[in-house]
Amino acid sequence: MHADPGHDLQACRRLMRGGSKSFFAASLLLPARVRAPATALYAFCRLADDAIDLGDDAHAAMVALRERLDGIYAGTPADIDADRALACAVRRHEIPRELLDALLEGFLWDAQGRRYETLDELHDYAARVAGAVGAMMALVMGTRSHQALARACELGVAMQLTNIARDVGEDARNGRLYLPRRWMAEAGIDTEPWLRKPVFDGRIAAVVQRLLREAETLYARAEHGIAALPRDCRPAIRAARLVYAEIGVQLEREGLDSVNRRVVVRKSRKLALMAQASGAAWFTPGKPATVLPPLPAIQYLVDLAPRPEPLPLVPSGRFDDRMVWVLDLFERQLQQQRSR
Repeated sequence: MHADPGHDLQACRRLMRGGSKSFFAASLLLPARVRAPATALYAFCRLADDAIDLGDDAHAAMVALRERLDGIYAGTPADIDADRALACAVRRHEIPRELLDALLEGFLWDAQGRRYETLDELHDYAARVAGAVGAMMALVMGTRSHQALARACELGVAMQLTNIARDVGEDARNGRLYLPRRWMAEAGIDTEPWLRKPVFDGRIAAVVQRLLREAETLYARAEHGIAALPRDCRPAIRAARLVYAEIGVQLEREGLDSVNRRVVVRKSRKLALMAQASGAAWFTPGKPATVLPPLPAIQYLVDLAPRPEPLPLVPSGRFDDRMVWVLDLFERQLQQQRSR
């Protein structure tokens, strides 16, 4: 069995570069300690999505993927570059198996042609295919705060809603509809005839814009989570947030017609947004008036994440006691670093 971590990661990077250009561009701003496991996560997710979505038997593909996860979590990954790289990442960063199971479940929903009647049901889907990725990325960065994890999941959901708004026509021509069907009915659109012959008009524009407004709300919430990340990770995640949000902005500039064309953010604009994001390491948004509760659909993902170890109370009293406390704290931090 081939087991060269460098070779495995190069193979994963090639997958990322050929897949999501926005994600690949943002990943270049990640520190090296995070870029490798993030790339491994992306590669496995991409291969899993293709296996379920493009194969002849989605259920058989799901069984095979779960068996691969069994090996990954047992420390005996299959002889596949992405699996070996992911095995290193999940062990080092304590990524719960259930987060990857949630992701696979979302992919299976796609293959099954699941219908989404309401926004809440669409949130359930987005939580699995994108919120789970947000949680895993936060863990890879070393974040354990459940508030920060909630915002990371919500950022993933916002990005997925943006993708859905951008790909309405492409999805419809493949027989898929992710826009909430209740919203379609409220706009006066008979869903099944429209799916057979998707056309753009003001009614569809209103539904797409409504979805973009929901994404914008979640992007705004995510800013508080970005500020809670380690400083060296903030520019990359803010770049991803800005670039994805710009897709919605560009879609509105082009009249919200995502039925007849797929909007693209120009490379020069992406570079400008990435430059803007580079200052995020020192950016701190104002604190929200209250602690923001997680979006209900992502609550279970947050609950899956390992809780941070509470810091010992700072002792009051003698200087010697306080110095011992500081030394103990440094020792605990060093042990955590060595265990990664």
